[in-house]
Amino acid sequence: MKRLATHSIWRRPLTPILRYRAPQFFRSASSDTTTSLPPALLQRARNLASEHDRLSKSLSDSFDTKTARRVGELSNVATALQEFDEAQDSLAELHSLLTSQDAELRQLAADELEPTTERVEALVHKLTAALTPKHPFADMPCLLEFRPGPGGLEGRFFTDTLFRMYKQYLSRHGFRVRIVKYEIADSAGDSTGAAGENPVQEAVLEVEDVGSYDLLRGEAGMHRVQRIPVTESKGRTHTSAVALWVLPSFPESNAETADYDDPESIFYINPSDVKQEVMRARGAGGQHVNKTESAVRLTHIPTGTSVSMQDSRSQVRNRVAAWQLLRARVAQQRREEREEMAFSLRNSVLAKDKITRADKIRTYNYSQDRCTDHRSGLDVHNLPDVLEGGETLDRVIQSVREWMVARDIRAMMADEEAKATAENGNDKKA
Repeated sequence: MKRLATHSIWRRPLTPILRYRAPQFFRSASSDTTTSLPPALLQRARNLASEHDRLSKSLSDSFDTKTARRVGELSNVATALQEFDEAQDSLAELHSLLTSQDAELRQLAADELEPTTERVEALVHKLTAALTPKHPFADMPCLLEFRPGPGGLEGRFFTDTLFRMYKQYLSRHGFRVRIVKYEIADSAGDSTGAAGENPVQEAVLEVEDVGSYDLLRGEAGMHRVQRIPVTESKGRTHTSAVALWVLPSFPESNAETADYDDPESIFYINPSDVKQEVMRARGAGGQHVNKTESAVRLTHIPTGTSVSMQDSRSQVRNRVAAWQLLRARVAQQRREEREEMAFSLRNSVLAKDKITRADKIRTYNYSQDRCTDHRSGLDVHNLPDVLEGGETLDRVIQSVREWMVARDIRAMMADEEAKATAENGNDKKA
């Protein structure tokens, strides 16, 4: 009998820096000879593997770019399914050998049972992750957009805190970042926070590395802070919030990939639908301020989305940056509308997992030295390390990624089960 080596729990690299560990969804029963996927999920895997084999054969006859791309997309599922089936067969063979009359074979089977079971479990996770639909923006760079929410001046100070946190986190992991916009509230004067934070009105940080959207998309939402403001004389804790958006980004140099000129593209914006205005910059800036019309404001009339940019002294540069941000916001809005339609068709139990911009996804509590993510349920301490973008923040972000995969798998399983139910209903009617 072929000896199977022990394999560790499967991990899928998501970036050159971080690795994601698939959560333990399915467990083997000790009395069963196999560890299996839910029937709907396993059937989906077999259907996709059959499509992979059929398309691969057609490629041998005539090459087609679209077909080759689809084969590449399905190859992970086909490979994972083959490995899973082989491991299942090995596990079943071991269970049968446990009842053999040959003592040596029984001992060999007993020695191999645990590592083989672990391998099957690992392959269940691998196949499940391969089946999870890939987010359409997953391979893109991204824009992080920060805006103060409820909380007045304290909310603006914490906006700067979060801006610094993500900037340090990305720098620590070697990502290329660029400050697209960093605007301080005029009404705040020269006031600063306890740690020297600026009263930020709006900030936009671009992460230029491909795949950064997939890494950071779980960070979008309302971030709540509970702390004693520097201006508080009675030692009372105040609650403030900061809104963070994670948007797909397409630099102007990559316009062909972005399909800006394709009306069917989610990134397409008809120039005639955009109102363009130029104005004088405001705020600190020396002689340049209020003397040249370098600031640019773009308004997408159909959606009412407005973008203003004045960070550069060049009107041309401000216009390029404004168009980039406008396209990202409109594309994200269109994507959210499509997701809302899809979630409305699913089971209401699944729909409540949908996170919207208004939800408070995370709390930073200074007095308790605690950071809590309300989706994954993870509590971590050492808040200073979190706010410095340290390893504790890595744990929080990874827990959110695991929560998102679990949510996506449940949604995918609900879709497959609904399809199976519909097909069975049609068969009975026929």
